[in-house]
Amino acid sequence: MIYLDNSATTKPYKEVVDSFVKVSSTYYGNPSSLHKFGVQAENLLTHAREQVASILDAKFNEIIFTSGGTEGNNLAIKGVALQHQGRGKHIITTTIEHDSVHEPFKQLEQLGFSVTYIPVNEDGMVKPSDVEKALTDETILVSVIHVNNEVGMIQPVKEIGQLLKAYPKVIYHVDHVQGFGKVPLNIKQAHIDLCTISGHKIHGLKGTGVLYVRDGITLFPLLSGGSQELQKRSGTENVAGIVAFAKALRLTTQHQAEHIDKMNGIKEKLIKSVSHHEHIIINTQLTHSAPHIINMTIRGIKAEVLVHSLEEKGIFVSTTSACSSKTKKPSKTLVAMGRSMSDADQAIRISLSHLNNENDVKAIVEALITTIDELKKVMR
Repeated sequence: MIYLDNSATTKPYKEVVDSFVKVSSTYYGNPSSLHKFGVQAENLLTHAREQVASILDAKFNEIIFTSGGTEGNNLAIKGVALQHQGRGKHIITTTIEHDSVHEPFKQLEQLGFSVTYIPVNEDGMVKPSDVEKALTDETILVSVIHVNNEVGMIQPVKEIGQLLKAYPKVIYHVDHVQGFGKVPLNIKQAHIDLCTISGHKIHGLKGTGVLYVRDGITLFPLLSGGSQELQKRSGTENVAGIVAFAKALRLTTQHQAEHIDKMNGIKEKLIKSVSHHEHIIINTQLTHSAPHIINMTIRGIKAEVLVHSLEEKGIFVSTTSACSSKTKKPSKTLVAMGRSMSDADQAIRISLSHLNNENDVKAIVEALITTIDELKKVMR
C-alpha cells in the first residue's frame, strides 16, 4: 500500500499518539478546576502554549488553540468581519481558497458584506498588485491561502503582507494549513495578523490546531461561554489534543529541512516520469509549488473512476480537496486557472509526506500507466 493523500490527512507520529494517551489517562482534569488535577492540566496547557509560541516566534497571548483549520479560518474571517464592520464592510479573498475560507466569505456576503475575489493566472498564482487594486476605504480584511490545497502553488503572501503595511486598517489573514512544515513562512516577516495551522496535516491528530492572532487584533468570538482561550474561544480545552499538537509542531519543525528535500526529490522524479504520457497533463508547476502536491489531469478518464481503480492496486490518491471530493464537483482551483470543466473533472491529486520514498515512484508510475491503459481499453 502506498498512501498519497497526505493533503487530506497524515499519519500521526507515534510520539504524538503516545502523548495524547498519556495526558488523557493521567492528566484528565479540567484546567479551569482549582484542585490539583485541574492545576496539573492547566500547567500542561500553559507549557504547550509556550512551546507553540516559541516555535512560531510569537507571544504567549497570540496563540489560540482550535479544533483545526476549519474553525481557525472561520474564527479569523468571521471574527474580524463581525468585530470591525463599523470600520467598513468590504473584504477580499481569492478564487482558489479552501472551502473553509470560501464558504465563510459567502456567508458574510449574505450578511451584507461586499466581497472581492482576486483571480489567478494560468499557473494558479495571485498577483499582489491585484490585491492592492481591490483595496478600498471600506476594506477591513484580506485573506489569502499560502499553499493551495489542490495544485500546491505557493502564493506571494509575504509580498502581499508587505504592501498591506501601508493600509493599517486592513487585517491580514493567511491560511497556512497546507504550508506549515513544507514551505517555511515567518509570520512576523510576512506581516501576517492571523494565521491558521491544523494538527492533522502535520502528523498530529484530527480535532487540533491553532490560530495565531497578532497582539492587538480583536476578534468577535464565535463560541461564547466560559471565556477560555484568552476570551476568544470558549469551551473546556482539549488538553490532551493540545499537548499532542505541540508535539507534532515540534517534530515537524525539527525535521522540516530533510523532509522538504525528500519530498521535492520524489515530486520531481514523479513528474518527469509521467509528464510525456499522451493522456497526462501536469497542472502543478515544478517551480513556485510546495514539495508535497502534484495535480494532474488524465484526459478521457473521470477522476473518481481513476481513484478507485488505483485503490485496487494499493495506490491511494484523491480528486480535489477531501472536504469537497464527495460533492463530485470539478476542481474550482483548476477552473479558476482557466482549465476546461472537462480537464478539471478529470484531475487527481497526489500528495506526499516524508513517509514516502523514491522507491515508491516506480510502483506509482507503473500503477498509473497500467490503470490508464486498462480504463482506455474498457472505454473504447
